[in-house]
Amino acid sequence: MARTIVVSGYGTFVGKRSERLLLRNGGAARKAKGSDGPATPPLEEEIPLFRVGEILVPPRGVTISSDLVEEAVARGIPITFLSSTGQPYAMLTSPMLTATTQTRRAQLRALDNEKGAELAKKLIGAKLRNQASLLVYFAKAEREEPATRARVLEAAEEVRKARKLALAIEGKRPDDVRERLLGNEGLGARAYWNGVKALLEGKCEFEGRTGRGAVDPVNALLNYGYGILSSRVWAAVMCAGLDPFAGVLHTDRPGKPSLVLDLMEEMRAPVVDRAVLAHVRLGEPVRFEGRTLHQETRKRLADAVLERLEAKVTVRGKRLQLGSVVQRQARGVAMFLRGEGEFRPFSMTW
Repeated sequence: MARTIVVSGYGTFVGKRSERLLLRNGGAARKAKGSDGPATPPLEEEIPLFRVGEILVPPRGVTISSDLVEEAVARGIPITFLSSTGQPYAMLTSPMLTATTQTRRAQLRALDNEKGAELAKKLIGAKLRNQASLLVYFAKAEREEPATRARVLEAAEEVRKARKLALAIEGKRPDDVRERLLGNEGLGARAYWNGVKALLEGKCEFEGRTGRGAVDPVNALLNYGYGILSSRVWAAVMCAGLDPFAGVLHTDRPGKPSLVLDLMEEMRAPVVDRAVLAHVRLGEPVRFEGRTLHQETRKRLADAVLERLEAKVTVRGKRLQLGSVVQRQARGVAMFLRGEGEFRPFSMTW
C-alpha cells in the first residue's frame, strides 16, 4: 500500500525531484550556533512518488512547491492540511478525479428515501458493534484485574443492547430514523466510554469523551487521531465520486462534511480508538504546547494511527489493509446508492 507522508519539522520544504517527492528539513544550509566550522547541509529524504498515497501537512512552518502540487493532483495523491488539533482545514485534489454525476444524483435522492435510512442504520450498527468488539479485545488483557475485566465486558454488553435497539428502528427516510438512531448511539456511547474509563484507571485520568478544544491527554489524542482518519475518509469519498457534504446520518451545516463524518463512524474504534488506548496503556508520554499537543506527541500518534491503517484484517475472506477498507467502504456506498448492490458495513474482529 502507498505510504502516507506526515510532514514534520519547522522550516521543512516539500517538493519534487524527478519522479520523487523531496523532503528537505531546515531549508538553506545552516551552521551550528557558535561553530566556526562549515555549514551543515540540510537533511534530505527522497521517496518515489508511486509509493506515496497521501501527504499530511502541519499548520505552520512548511513550504510546498507548485511542481509537487501539480504532480500530486495528476497522480491522485491528496495533500491535506491539518490544524494543530488534527482537523483537516484544506485539501488539494484534482477536479478531474471526481466520478460520475450519476453517483451524486443518487446520493442526493437518498437524503429523502429508504436507501438513506438503511445506510444510516447500517453505519450506526457497525459503529456500535466495533466499539463493543474493541472493549472485549482489551478486556482480554485484564485477566489479573477481574473487577476491571467485568466492568469492561458489562460495558460491551450495554453497547450491544444499544446496537440491537438501533437496528430495530424503522423509517422510510433518514429524517424518520435519525433522531432515534442518534439516541441509541448516545446510549451505546455512554457505555463505551465508561468501559474505556475502566481500562485507563490507574494509567491516565479520563472523565469521559469531549470534542474539540479538549485539553486532557486522552481526548486530545482522540481528537487528533480522528482528524487524521477524516482526511483519509474524505479522500476516499472524493475518489468514489460522492459529495462529502451530503450525509444521511449527520445533519447539513455550512462547511460540515456530513458524509465524511458518516463514513468515519464504523472506522473510529478499529483505527483511532485502538491506537490511542494502546498508546496510553503502554505509558507513552503525552506532552502539550500550551493547549495543543506537542509536535513530538502528534508525530508519535500519527505514526500509530497510520500503522493501524496499514494493519491487515480479514474482510469476507480476503486479507486487506484497513486503509484499503476505507476506500472499499466508500466505493461500496456509491454502488449501493446507484442500485448496484447491497452495502455491507465493516465489522472488526480480533
